[in-house]
Amino acid sequence: MSKNSINTTFRSFHKEIYIILKNIKSIVWSVVQTTKNILIDSHLNAYGTPQANFFRLIKRTWRYKLAARGIYLSDNEKKLSFYRDKHKGERAFIIGNGPSLNNCDLTLLKNEITFGVNAIYLNYDKMGFYPTYYVVEDIFVAEDRSEEINALKGPIKFFGNYLKYCLQDSSDVMWMNVRFRYDDYPCFPYFSKNALRMLWTGGTVSYLSMQLAYYMGFSEICLIGFDHSYVIPDNAIIKKTKITSVSNDTNHFHPGYFGKGYRWHDPMVDRMEQAYRKTKKIFEQDGRKIFNATVNGNLEIFDRVNFQDLFK
Repeated sequence: MSKNSINTTFRSFHKEIYIILKNIKSIVWSVVQTTKNILIDSHLNAYGTPQANFFRLIKRTWRYKLAARGIYLSDNEKKLSFYRDKHKGERAFIIGNGPSLNNCDLTLLKNEITFGVNAIYLNYDKMGFYPTYYVVEDIFVAEDRSEEINALKGPIKFFGNYLKYCLQDSSDVMWMNVRFRYDDYPCFPYFSKNALRMLWTGGTVSYLSMQLAYYMGFSEICLIGFDHSYVIPDNAIIKKTKITSVSNDTNHFHPGYFGKGYRWHDPMVDRMEQAYRKTKKIFEQDGRKIFNATVNGNLEIFDRVNFQDLFK
């Protein structure tokens, strides 16, 4: 074999080895990333996103997978199954927490089926009642207001099971399999029609409420207090997506809602709108409807209705 042939063969062999090593590196990197995603159930690198190791994840999710097939390993899933189509064909109100609530006669909702979220109980004096159903998603809300939330009696409560470390279990609490996935575009957000199996986050606790309302069978949802406008004060302490207030809250119906010392997330209105568009599409595909009865506000995704006209 000539010297040139030997050199050509060597170069060809070297090139093949390089390609093989490059492919191995790519495979190893893919395995590492996949393993990381399995072991750490976190899809958003931000303050306040729950994390769970692989074994906790398995324990959480398989209960709900089996429940969705009619096999209940705990009373929690059995209770959740009771709410499937419980309100089929009925109307419900999802109460946001915008300052426009101060311009509504909320006593009109006393005999309606309502969903309230987060610190809605601060408005009890004006409402005169607690909502039928109560939902919390945000870790900061759960941690900062755990004593108030745990003491709240009246509504049926729906919490993500990742909040068990700060919110107490009781006969009026349903623990949900809430999944966080913010990095999967253009699929974000996912929408679950079966709350017994899982619920998906959409950047706002109202998105969980809408999925629950779908699961319960409501044919008409009316939104109030969805002002859809937020201002981050200049004096707020901001660290990544975590905001800590040092003054009164102007974004909600009560100055103490996210007042001094309370933590909250950057609202990311654009992300909320993606969730609302997905919800509207899912509801309308099934012949259901969502209306926005908020007084003024900036949410224009849903058809507008006059709040007072809903009670004529």
